[in-house]
Amino acid sequence: MSGAIARGSASGRSALWFGAPAFIGLLMFVIIPVFMAFALTFTNQKLLSPEPSEFVGLENYQRLLSVSYLVQSPERDASGAILTDEAGEPQYPRARSITRTDPAYAGYRPMTDFRMGDDRVSILAKDPEFLESLLNTFFFALLVVPLQCALALGMALLVNAGLKGQTVFRGIFFSPVVMSMVIVSVVWAFLFDKDLGLFNQLISFVSFGTIQPIDWLGNPKTAMPAIAIMSAWQGAGFQMLILLAGLQGIPKELYDAARIDGANAWQSFWNITIPGLRQTIVFVLIVTTIAALGLFTQVDVMTQGGPQNATSTVMFQAIQRGVREENIAYGSTISIVYLGLITIFILLQQAIQRRRARLTA
Repeated sequence: MSGAIARGSASGRSALWFGAPAFIGLLMFVIIPVFMAFALTFTNQKLLSPEPSEFVGLENYQRLLSVSYLVQSPERDASGAILTDEAGEPQYPRARSITRTDPAYAGYRPMTDFRMGDDRVSILAKDPEFLESLLNTFFFALLVVPLQCALALGMALLVNAGLKGQTVFRGIFFSPVVMSMVIVSVVWAFLFDKDLGLFNQLISFVSFGTIQPIDWLGNPKTAMPAIAIMSAWQGAGFQMLILLAGLQGIPKELYDAARIDGANAWQSFWNITIPGLRQTIVFVLIVTTIAALGLFTQVDVMTQGGPQNATSTVMFQAIQRGVREENIAYGSTISIVYLGLITIFILLQQAIQRRRARLTA
């Protein structure tokens, strides 16, 4: 008994020694910086500022998260008729002028608006760029996660099919992952170029010149989908390897039995492959979502947050405010709030996946 205890203690000490370098790195480069950033959120610390920082309490959080609304009735003439513009739309007072003159809306700026009957409801925020960037980030994740995972699954199935030259396919599919994201972003920016880009040249060739060139990165409607396409292409190879490992763990006897029972390829895929990959797919979805929510490099290289703030993300805003504008306290506030949101999002995602697994078990 004592020998078993001694061996257990020795194994525990060995585990601590082998795990110490990783734990020290995690402590120095993750845990301590997070606590330091959290402490900075309560100050007005600036980079390269000669003045000492001061404690400001929750001022940074209030500025970041404050949201309000303004209901505006249309302007009317002396007879009470609604005034309209040249397009026939009702005219409303300028929301920006109201926020500048009304003390109740001090510090707020218009973010968006919508119609409610004859009235216009303007959504106001003290930092509308952050909220727009938050929506852009989740929109990017909504685009890239299913696209990248579906592409990775298709490549894994192709590589696992036993075709000739599958080793070459593995190398081709995985090669974008090891490329520098900066280089990939620069190359794809040229591919998306409106005048000389390969994509527009190909579209013009296929359509015999009937389709006009698309300003992929200069149009707010196409800029984020273009970045999502590039990101899915670049990162799918990593998810492919994970899914390939999951595919190779499914017993071949199941497919043989299904073939004997007369199941076709689609029935085997839906009733054997997908259930066998359930846990692997959950892991891939979580990893891909976390990576998507950290979008920065592609935006910084390809669009710089434009056009019209359509591709600005939370990480881009954090770097913009904290480093380029030298407001390290406010940049830290963005990072801490975003860390909390991502944590909640991932926990909810895991809870939903566990609930689905229990229901299908």
